[in-house]
Amino acid sequence: MSRAATWLLLAGALLFVAVLVSHDLPAVLAVLGLAGWGLLGVAALHLLPLVLDAAAIRVLEASARSGALADALLVRWIGESANSLMPAGQIGGPLLMIRQLIQRGVSAPDAVAAITVSTTLQSFAQIVFTLMGVALLGGRLAQFSAAASWSVLLAAAVCLALMPAAFYVLQRRGLFAAVVRLARRFAGAHDWSRLARHAEGVDTALKDAYSRRAQVWQSFALSLIGWIVGTAEVWLALRLLGCAVGWSDAFVLESLGQAIRAAAFAVPGALGVQEGGYLLLAPLAGLRPDVALALSLAKRARELLLGIPGLIYLYISERAVRRHATTAP
Repeated sequence: MSRAATWLLLAGALLFVAVLVSHDLPAVLAVLGLAGWGLLGVAALHLLPLVLDAAAIRVLEASARSGALADALLVRWIGESANSLMPAGQIGGPLLMIRQLIQRGVSAPDAVAAITVSTTLQSFAQIVFTLMGVALLGGRLAQFSAAASWSVLLAAAVCLALMPAAFYVLQRRGLFAAVVRLARRFAGAHDWSRLARHAEGVDTALKDAYSRRAQVWQSFALSLIGWIVGTAEVWLALRLLGCAVGWSDAFVLESLGQAIRAAAFAVPGALGVQEGGYLLLAPLAGLRPDVALALSLAKRARELLLGIPGLIYLYISERAVRRHATTAP
């Protein structure tokens, strides 16, 4: 883990603790306790957007493979588990997904292209999802002293829009070959020919993936539906916490909450930031602060319930790959 990641993790953990302690932690835990075993239902409900995200990856694969959707589901599960629970933040998940696809028989350029394009499209789908939440919110912000709310939402929207747009433009202009050329320029006189060929192969695979317009739009639509379906998780969790809200309130909380979390992509698990985001958004749905924090902890519990088995599966599969590599002639 890099020094920057260590400091970000420490800062997030301190913010997480500070937010909980400053808002009557026993009351928050008492509200969370109302959900009980219902948190298993919240975790089970999350499997639906997980399947949709896996299908969004699958439609971008260049070759049809037997069991490809099941492989994509396992790959997506591992990637989300890493994003939620590992200190590498939002970078480690895609790298692990690429590695897992390659281990399942997908060529390296096609694996990089599928994960890179699906990640980009998922980001664009999240922007649309966030804008839908803002549109649904309508004039509610006018009912509150919400200058801070507007500033946070604006900052989140800018981060969400600019970064994937820039990433998309770089992909279309030969991103990986350009990175290799830049590295060769600063790293000295080494033989970069093999790496350069691999980078050019990835750029070609990216151009081929984006040229298949029907598959690109299918992947985008599946990602957007996945974001929308995720609203049911908030709706169910709040009902289990004894605070029944309407679908529109759950939609606003999920869309804007995910936007705030995405803006803090560098902080592992968005520790503290997610909790602060729900506190900020709580008045929009008429939630008490303790309920808002309990909702955030319920989502953390779902991450643990699905993420820990995902990381265990990753560990077992990596051990199997190493064992096979050791015993292979």
